[in-house]
Amino acid sequence: MSLYPEQSTLKPKDNPSRGTVIRQALAAAFPYTIPIFAGFWFLGITYGIYMNVSGFSFWYPMLMALVIFAGSVEFITVNMLLNPFNPLQALAMALMINARHLFYGISMLDRYKNAGWKKFYLIFGMCDESFSINYSVKIPEGIDRFWFMFFVTLLNHLYWVSGATLGGLLGSVITFSTEGLSFAMTALLVVIFLEQWLKDSVHISELLGLGISLLCLIIFGADGFIIPSMLLLLALLTLLRRRMEYPADTDCTTGEAA
Repeated sequence: MSLYPEQSTLKPKDNPSRGTVIRQALAAAFPYTIPIFAGFWFLGITYGIYMNVSGFSFWYPMLMALVIFAGSVEFITVNMLLNPFNPLQALAMALMINARHLFYGISMLDRYKNAGWKKFYLIFGMCDESFSINYSVKIPEGIDRFWFMFFVTLLNHLYWVSGATLGGLLGSVITFSTEGLSFAMTALLVVIFLEQWLKDSVHISELLGLGISLLCLIIFGADGFIIPSMLLLLALLTLLRRRMEYPADTDCTTGEAA
């Protein structure tokens, strides 16, 4: 069974009002974010509890989740706040941990074009999960694509903020082992990868991603393989772009059948 809803269930209406367009986009985006909700709440609550037991009030994880919205960086920030002030170290850590978002942004340049004011929030709120949905999902017919992407991003953001806030509030009264919770997001991304694999007829990009990541992991190690992997993937996918856009029996220089 597919993780995501069927994409032909929503039909366009003739000249819908602005409110109708927004409601339809929200209704279409919400089902795609339900798996994200489960993962974000687990990790968000864990993060809030971690902040609480480290001596911070609930509004610390709430504001950090709202403003930073980068889970890995937020966990690292806890130690930075407890150590002597070092802004250069904080900048270097944030760039190193979230450098992959540079490549996400390049991939979304065309999709976010002409999004108006929503473009600024789409850029700010881009995370692994929002990128995966907004990049790979075929938006249902009749749904405004910019409002759809906006609500995917907004809902995921709200899930993380609410989870972190709840964890910060309940951290002092709830005690349990959080070992293994971080695997929830790994499992989610694996499912998204499988959905993309089943949808594509040509698997060049998926196989390149697996192969190059494994090669860079062996060469650079677990702490330094992400950026080299992204650079190699960007270069190879750019070179192979035209071949991937057309079927094997199509002339990729003209787009016509061979």
